[in-house]
Amino acid sequence: MKKAFTLIEILIVVSILGILSAIVFPEFQAHAQQSREAAAKDNLRILRNAIAVYAAQHNDVPPGYQDSVLISGADGIFIMTGQLKYTTDINGNYSGDSYGPYLSELPENPMNQNKSILILAEGDNFPTATGLYGWIYDSATKDIRMDYPGTDSEGIDYYSY
Repeated sequence: MKKAFTLIEILIVVSILGILSAIVFPEFQAHAQQSREAAAKDNLRILRNAIAVYAAQHNDVPPGYQDSVLISGADGIFIMTGQLKYTTDINGNYSGDSYGPYLSELPENPMNQNKSILILAEGDNFPTATGLYGWIYDSATKDIRMDYPGTDSEGIDYYSY
């Protein structure tokens, strides 16, 4: 006589597995969200540290300036990321001097997987977070924020990290 599982036994096992997955899956999603939040905070820490070290080595002039002039638009984004990723002279011009690099790669915003930066013009206030960029940078205050609307698992605005 062959021993095998009956249809009822198989259905019971499948039901139990379904119930367990319904319990475990939301918990897994919560941990994935918390992981992205931790990565966002860490990426902001890395960016803020790189900006602070750059400014300290360039007479308190933050990245985004070249020869003491803020470069805006697409050129400004290119200049700023280059100043953080490559070596520069004291005026922020690319060179073989010993200032930098401060980052090997610009980190991405883990919430929207975006590395782009919106550089604010001098005197502009921070806009409302839209998620169109990875980061929003105010060179005058050396402040960089995450461009992502909404709140984290503790109810804190991502924008205020």
